[in-house]
Amino acid sequence: MYKYETHLHTCETSACATASGKAQAQRYKELGYDGIIVTDHFFNGNCLPEIHSCTDWKRKVDMFCTGFERAKAEGDRIGLKVFFGFEYCYEGADVLVYGLDKQWLYDHPEIMEMSFFDFAELAHNDGAVLVHAHPFRQAGYLREIRLMPDYVDAVEVYNCGNFEDIYNDRAYWYALQYGFNMTGGTDNHHLTVTKLSGITSEKPLDTIDDVKTAILSGDIGVIYPEGYKRKEG
Repeated sequence: MYKYETHLHTCETSACATASGKAQAQRYKELGYDGIIVTDHFFNGNCLPEIHSCTDWKRKVDMFCTGFERAKAEGDRIGLKVFFGFEYCYEGADVLVYGLDKQWLYDHPEIMEMSFFDFAELAHNDGAVLVHAHPFRQAGYLREIRLMPDYVDAVEVYNCGNFEDIYNDRAYWYALQYGFNMTGGTDNHHLTVTKLSGITSEKPLDTIDDVKTAILSGDIGVIYPEGYKRKEG
């Protein structure tokens, strides 16, 4: 069985992270994972202030991709698959975007002027898969829960960053109600995190297209931390 982290941040790009891309790659290799998807906070989320304030679009994209590129370089060196993604924020709702790349970002500076719904349409048209991350998380920095079932492809039903497991239980319920395929993710920002999640696959996922296909087909399993028991009802 192959293991992949689907939700991970780096300190080169995400303001709330303390782990570098290189260190994240090294740790996941040591933990026996076969790959990771780097999903740093996008320009409309908690990326570094210097990225937020940069007005040169190409430079902005270059800065944003730094964490991924350092993780990828280390992954190539040590034999860990490292894929590019990002965490798009829509007024508190977070969506993991898989299948776009740096060149796509270069080519679409207009996305920051778009609504989430127009962005989702454009991203889907260009082959992206969108996963709603921790859809029922409650926290002081979140004013409301937003659900967009017509605009995402799957739901993250376990997120280690949720403060209470009931938020994961509700995500599972939501996925069942709408028939969404399910993923899990650690939402890892730090090397000190010990509770890990992700997805499993019976065959290797060698490209981000393999990841997308596996999610859309439902041919994956969710990694649940030891001791987690879903509350039914």
